[in-house]
Amino acid sequence: MGTENTDAHAPAAHYDHVHRAWELIMGAQFHYGFFEPPDAPLERATEALTRCMLDRAAVRTGDRVLDVGCGTGRQACDLAAAFGASVLGITTSSSGVEAATALAADRGLSAAAFEQRDGTASGLDDDAFDVVWVLESSHLMRDKEALLRECVRVLAPDGRLVLCDIIRKRDIPFPEVRDRREDFALLRRAFGDAHMELLDGYTTTLVGLGLTVTDSTDISLPTLPTFAAWRANVDLHEEAVRQLVGDAGVHDFVESTHVLEAFWKDDTLGYGILAATKRL
Repeated sequence: MGTENTDAHAPAAHYDHVHRAWELIMGAQFHYGFFEPPDAPLERATEALTRCMLDRAAVRTGDRVLDVGCGTGRQACDLAAAFGASVLGITTSSSGVEAATALAADRGLSAAAFEQRDGTASGLDDDAFDVVWVLESSHLMRDKEALLRECVRVLAPDGRLVLCDIIRKRDIPFPEVRDRREDFALLRRAFGDAHMELLDGYTTTLVGLGLTVTDSTDISLPTLPTFAAWRANVDLHEEAVRQLVGDAGVHDFVESTHVLEAFWKDDTLGYGILAATKRL
């Protein structure tokens, strides 16, 4: 089970604080968008990113799916409803489990369940899932190898792993980290304690764990318009968002999108998607 952490920037505590505001800002899908064309509405773009995951996951009727870092539970519920899959969503956030469980109940989905567990040490059975789905949660886990090792452990032979997330696109030397420390501190306040990995780093680790990587793609460019879309939603829902996270929370979130936008444009950070299969 997930353990409590009193650090306000720890993933569970941070998520518990911001998730209601982020639903207004990020929309029902609650993640980045894949904007093709670049001026697509946010809802369409987030649905497009979900489709990118679905294309690689190849979920079939009756599949057992583990959603690691399940957020609001929207994707887990959609997988259960659309594909007849049996889905378990896990998160370290108690409010996330509560919200996702309520969503599944509202939609009458008995095949979607949610539990408070740690994605790096879930306590779930070996070979228990046909698909492991990791959507924008890996950057919140310091030990990427522990996460991927756990994903491989619970994945059945011939099972599929799909992952998409913010990535680090280059090594950042210490002097640059020092010079940009205010930007990194701002990102931590707005988004919690995040640690980005190189896309090649994920690939190398998965291959080392015995998986066959079938896709590894940098999709930074089509995700770039996400930040402007989020700022537009802050403007649209400003009063409600301020009531939820306060003036400082709104300021930090908006400013952090400008920082991320700059990092995207100078190839410091970006966004990647990958898929892998577990050998028989």
